Amino acid sequence: MDQLRAVVTGASSGIGAATVRGLAAAGWHVVAVARRADRLAALADETGAEPFTADVTSDAEVAALAEHLAATGGVHALVNNAGGAKGLASVEDSDLDDWSWMLEVNVLGLKRVTSALLPSLRRGAAGRGVADIVNVTSIAGHVAYVGGGGYNAAKFAAHAVTEVLRLELNGEPIRVIEVAPGMVRTDEFALVRFGGDRERADAVYDDVPEPLVAEDVAGVIVDAVAKPRHVDLDLIVVKPVAQAAPHRLAKGELRLRGAEAS
Repeated sequence: MDQLRAVVTGASSGIGAATVRGLAAAGWHVVAVARRADRLAALADETGAEPFTADVTSDAEVAALAEHLAATGGVHALVNNAGGAKGLASVEDSDLDDWSWMLEVNVLGLKRVTSALLPSLRRGAAGRGVADIVNVTSIAGHVAYVGGGGYNAAKFAAHAVTEVLRLELNGEPIRVIEVAPGMVRTDEFALVRFGGDRERADAVYDDVPEPLVAEDVAGVIVDAVAKPRHVDLDLIVVKPVAQAAPHRLAKGELRLRGAEAS
């Protein structure tokens, strides 16, 4: 069998870029997909990944990606990582354009890429014995929180699409894996959410002991697609120890209480 090939969307930063690095280090040929060609080029120079510039919200660009992949072999893993959040306002006050963007990127982008690449995934599964679809969602797709309206809606929808897809593909050698991270400190997520306000973005992580970093989530993804072909990690929730829920975060140093502390 030829070298395993993975496609990672949202690959120009954060979890996506870390996943490209992790898969490449594990011996995969990685097709790194994102909108920003300059960042993809730098990542390709660093990792040996194959860059492909495409926006998951564009039918034409996703079709071009699918055509390129179909012409060059099968795909053994698809990591649907492209996504993001905008705003933290209430349902009443939040911006409909922000909601539209979140639904387009987090849900319709996932659907668009998955539909387009399933023929190549089936081709990859025929050679390897299994193929993987990994959807990177969020704990925001499982637990609602104040100010999360649009992002909760998008990630709950992405979770539902993942569940339906697993039912629809049952009987085929294609694993459908959901990775739902909690608080991850990346270079851009909070910055995008707060419209480029660096001070407000940095404040999200103030005094939180050891939030996750992108490499933590990437490691989970790399491990999931390396499992024996009969093992499907349906849902992986990964949070920092300091986070019990989206709305429950420990602040300051983690300390034992009671007799254990003596």
